Amino acid sequence: MLEEPRSGRLAAWGNALLAGLVSPDDAVAAIVGDDAVHRVEGLPGEPAPVGLTLALGRLRSLGVTGWRVALPAPGHPLGLSGPPEFNARALEAEEAVVGYGAAFGLVPEVYEAGPAGDVHVEVVWHCLPVREAPPADVPSLGEAERELAEALREATVVLTRLNVAASGPVAEAALDAYRARAHAGRELLAPGYPARAVRVLELAQRVGLLISLAYDNGHGGAVSASEMAARAAALRPVERVARRAQVAAFNAYVEEKERGRP
Repeated sequence: MLEEPRSGRLAAWGNALLAGLVSPDDAVAAIVGDDAVHRVEGLPGEPAPVGLTLALGRLRSLGVTGWRVALPAPGHPLGLSGPPEFNARALEAEEAVVGYGAAFGLVPEVYEAGPAGDVHVEVVWHCLPVREAPPADVPSLGEAERELAEALREATVVLTRLNVAASGPVAEAALDAYRARAHAGRELLAPGYPARAVRVLELAQRVGLLISLAYDNGHGGAVSASEMAARAAALRPVERVARRAQVAAFNAYVEEKERGRP
């Protein structure tokens, strides 16, 4: 979870654009990041894919006043509200953004193009109708922060008991990358988000890093199939909490809008 999901970047900077806190060019540059190009397919009134700037402007004119994030996984439709076609696409992509104020959602499809050694990433966002209903299983920021603190303690205890070593060159590289980004003062969320959302997202990424290292780097004492299964079973709920917290952080802009409605 060192890198924000593409849906998170689109929601965060799309919300900042809707609030008038950033320019269209700055918003699109932040959403695209290191990718080569992003396009939107299926936009009402457009027979062919269009650029993000046009798409975000068109969706605003169609009534979208905010963006939420969904990060679903099998058995956990986190942030989704339907219909089944949209949910299925979002589950396959493991992420999506859902419009607030108008029933549109966007699901990314990622392509790699170019010769070996010069591969670039292109993203097509599929615009689809969504059901206007509360998103599934999304906690408040306060709930997410409490859950994360407890999950971090539990994960540390469990991994220590299972003697899982998060060490080695790959683990050290991941930790160094995390520290470097933290020290560089990277902007976790776009302008307009509350400080608590930034704090929750940062903690979710720390928990996600711990999970990734435990899964990917060294088995420590968990060498038998039963011990490895026990480790996976212990980490699964922690991973779920971290994903819920990410969604809560990215969705904080819309949640504040809802609380401010007359």
